[in-house]
Amino acid sequence: MPFKYGLETSDYIIENSIISNDIPSECARKLIHDEADIGLVPVAAIPEIPSAEIISDYCLSSNGNVETVLLLSDVPVDRIERIYLDYHSRTSVKLVKILCRYYWRINPEFIPASENYEKNIQKTVAGLVIGDRAFKIGKQFGYQIDLSNEWIKFKNMPFVFAAWVSNKKIPKKYLIEFNKSIKKGTSEIDNVINSYSSKIISDAHLKSYLTESIRYELDDKKREAINVFLELAAKV
Repeated sequence: MPFKYGLETSDYIIENSIISNDIPSECARKLIHDEADIGLVPVAAIPEIPSAEIISDYCLSSNGNVETVLLLSDVPVDRIERIYLDYHSRTSVKLVKILCRYYWRINPEFIPASENYEKNIQKTVAGLVIGDRAFKIGKQFGYQIDLSNEWIKFKNMPFVFAAWVSNKKIPKKYLIEFNKSIKKGTSEIDNVINSYSSKIISDAHLKSYLTESIRYELDDKKREAINVFLELAAKV
């Protein structure tokens, strides 16, 4: 929402872009197949994008509980036997596989999920749920395992879910204006909330989510975290 607000209130970006709103996995697919020039993509997809380059100082990351990337279960982690994998984001799927193998030390069966898979989460069958749906159904389950916080306990570093990536050289002027627009969006959260109010959570909760749960600056520590994640992701 902050990124969208920043882009859509920039005259330069509006005049020089076609903006498309897609789920993360579709953003990655479009870059891989050269149907877009820039995308906010799951970091797990970066190795698959031709000539991939991170082009912004901003990302979607967390340095604690992120709230919207959850493993939901009726039982503790060590009793989980099967996990449904959310089809919206490759990064979260890779993350849960990494945590299973290297941190929790469990070996569940992974099941590619289809629509309405959340209904199958019961007993020893867990489900990876991301996005607004995590807000909506998370409290229905006895165990809401926040994957960002688990990564931090595992590696003692923040987690980056998505970054702005291009698949070709982008003009310098555009990159400057692009970063300016993103910065504006992340610094005007009250305006963002007024423009895109949520029907799922209160405005107060939305503000704390956008200002505390989500972190936007892509610094050296987060770039290092991306590299560590990608090294592990290649093995699962």
